[in-house]
Amino acid sequence: MGNGALNGAVIAVAGAGGPAGRAALRRLAEAGATVVGADNDPERLAEAVDAARYAHGGATVTGETVDLLDLDSTRDWANRTEKEFGRIDGLVHLVGGWRGSETFVKTRLDDWDFLELLLIRTVQHTSLAFYEGLQRSERGRYVLISAAGATRPTAGNASYAAAKAAAEAWTLALADAFRKAGGAEGPTSAAAILVVKALVHDAMRAERPNAKFAGFTDVEDLAEAVVGVWDRPAAEVNGHRLWLTEKP
Repeated sequence: MGNGALNGAVIAVAGAGGPAGRAALRRLAEAGATVVGADNDPERLAEAVDAARYAHGGATVTGETVDLLDLDSTRDWANRTEKEFGRIDGLVHLVGGWRGSETFVKTRLDDWDFLELLLIRTVQHTSLAFYEGLQRSERGRYVLISAAGATRPTAGNASYAAAKAAAEAWTLALADAFRKAGGAEGPTSAAAILVVKALVHDAMRAERPNAKFAGFTDVEDLAEAVVGVWDRPAAEVNGHRLWLTEKP
């Protein structure tokens, strides 16, 4: 573990209990990071943390139930993490969710209310809570997972695409803050967006063995891409959309 590319780094993962979160916990631990996961479901979070510890014996992987819809709770999580481990080098935002409709005119605005909280408000809270800690790090990274639909929305995905686009805009504003803080020498911390069409994992393939999942990104490949954000200088990834699927 001491020779990992992220040895010594402390990285928080929001939405750690889902399939993408599980993959990220394992890959970050494999890379040598201390990983601090958060989720609103304590049972699935505990399972994800145990799986990452089991896969990489000796890795420090912890989990905490956090209400990311509450800014104070999110700030408390960020502060506790930095106080306990002495630093914070990353926040990987994997909070997801989807709602759509058959047609544009059948869009339900309560779907927007749901997605605004899940996909935008949690981004606002984690970015505000972790900004100062990430800026103090010499390799701080904020990584948002977004969807190609934010760039080319479809009629039945108006709420989802708009929420993803807003989350991207907020993350790009965070990137500008890192740029300005870096001054003439350039940023030391970065906010980057990983763009997928959709995600796929083994359980989905088992449920739909004949499905092609064309253009989908496997959660293991996503986890690899997340780690890769730290392999590049901050200036190369700050404020950039990094495409893991075909650009529309």
